[in-house]
Amino acid sequence: MLLSELIAGSTSSITDPAACGAYGRLIPVALSAVLVLVVYLFTRSSQVYLVDFVCCRPPDHLRVPISNMIETFAICGDFSRESVDFKAKVLAKSGIGDEAYMPISLHQTHPDNSIKASREEIEVVLFPIVDELLSKHNVNPRSIGIIVSNCSLFCPTPSITAMIINKFELRSNVKSISLAGMGCSASLLSVSLAKELLKVHKNSLALIVSMEAVSPSAYMGQTKSKLLANTLFRMGGVAILLSNRKQDRSSSKYKLQHLIRTHAGSDGSAYSSVFQEPDKDGNVGVSLSKMLLHVAGKTLTKNITDLAPLVLPYSEQLKYAWSVIRQRIWVPDKQSRTCTCTHVPNFKKAVEHFCIHAGGRAVIDTVEENLRLQKEDAEASKMTLYRFGNTSSSSIWYELSYLEAKGRVEKGDRVWQIAFGSGFKCNSAVWKCISHIEPNQRNVWSDRIHRYPVESSTENDALIR
Repeated sequence: MLLSELIAGSTSSITDPAACGAYGRLIPVALSAVLVLVVYLFTRSSQVYLVDFVCCRPPDHLRVPISNMIETFAICGDFSRESVDFKAKVLAKSGIGDEAYMPISLHQTHPDNSIKASREEIEVVLFPIVDELLSKHNVNPRSIGIIVSNCSLFCPTPSITAMIINKFELRSNVKSISLAGMGCSASLLSVSLAKELLKVHKNSLALIVSMEAVSPSAYMGQTKSKLLANTLFRMGGVAILLSNRKQDRSSSKYKLQHLIRTHAGSDGSAYSSVFQEPDKDGNVGVSLSKMLLHVAGKTLTKNITDLAPLVLPYSEQLKYAWSVIRQRIWVPDKQSRTCTCTHVPNFKKAVEHFCIHAGGRAVIDTVEENLRLQKEDAEASKMTLYRFGNTSSSSIWYELSYLEAKGRVEKGDRVWQIAFGSGFKCNSAVWKCISHIEPNQRNVWSDRIHRYPVESSTENDALIR
C-alpha cells in the first residue's frame, strides 16, 4: 500500500504542469553548469607550465676572443690563407663579440673532435645547469617523469638523456627521448614533444635539455659554405622544467599558449639549405646555402600564417584580409598612387616580447624587417648573438633570460619565440607570463647585464653573400 501511494505521488508530481515547468527551467541550467565544469577541467588538465629554465654560462677560461680564433686558424696549418682571410671577414661581420665560448677541445691548435671530447663538452654544459635548475626549485630528480634531449650533430651511445639519468639517478621508468639532427629549432620541437607527452601522463614533470655539441662539428676543409659554421657556432645550452601539475602553477613563470611547427622539407632548396656532408677531400662539415635567408623568410611566412589567427586581434586580421581582397580586385592604372600592398599585421598588438633565433646578424635583421619590428624588439636577439654567439637551439632561451634580467617581462606579458632549423623548419611558441619575475634574480646575464645593450659596428654577416 505504501509503495503504491509513493508511485502514485511521484507520478502525479511529474505530470503536474507547474512541476514540469520548474524541471524544464532547471535542466538547461544544470546542463550548462556541467558543460562549463567539463570544459574547465579539460582546459586545466591540458595546461603546460614553464616552471623555470637555466642557461649555461661556461667557465671564463673557455672564452674565445675573435683575435684568438683567427690566430688559431692561421697557425694550425689546416687552412689556406684564403680560408683564414674568409673566416676573419665573416667574424668581423658576424655580430659576435669577444666573450663567446668554445669547448676546451677547440682551444687546441689541432681541434679534438673525438667522442671523448664531445662527451666532456656535454658534461660541462648540461650537468651544472640541470643541477642548478633542480636545486633552485627543490625538485627531487626521481620526481621527473619525462626527459627529452636535443643535440643535432652528436648522438652518442648511451644517449645524452642516459647521461643525465645516470648522473642524477632518475627513476627507472622515466620516459626518455633523445632527438638528433633537428637543427637550431629543436628546442621548441622538444617542448612540443614534451607537451604531447604531458597530455597523456597527468600530474608529471618534464625535463628538457637543449644544446649543440661544437666539438664534433669542427670542419677542417676549405669549402666556404662549410667554413661559416666554424665561425658562427658557440658553446651553450639550456635546461627547462615543464609541468602539468596544478600545484606548480603558482610557482611557474610562464604558461604555454600556442606552439606552431612548420616543415618545408618537401621543397628541395629548403631541404638542402643546411646540410651536413663531406667535401671533395672527405672532410665532413655543415654547409649553409646562399638560399638560406630566402628559405627562412618563406618558411617564416607560412608559420606566421598559421599562428596569426590564434594571436592577432580581429582588427589586425580584418586589415590583412581587406588588403588581400584589394590586391585581387583592384588593378590601379599607372597614374594611380593608391597602395595595394599586403598589410603587414602589427604583432606588437599580439605579443609584448620577441625572441628571434640568434643564427646570425642577417637572420635577425631579416625577421625584424619582415615583421616591421622596432630596434628594441630585436635587442635581446642581437645582444645574445654578441655575448654568446650562435648557441643553436638554446639561443632563444638566452634571449628570454636577457629580457628577464632587464626587468622587461611583467605578469600578463606574452613572449614569442621564433626558431629556425635544418630540414628546413620554423617553429614558434607563445608563452604568457603568469608570475612576477624579479629583474635581480640570478641568471646567465646577472653579472654583466648593466653593460648591455652595446653598440655593434658590424654589418650583415656573410650569410647574405
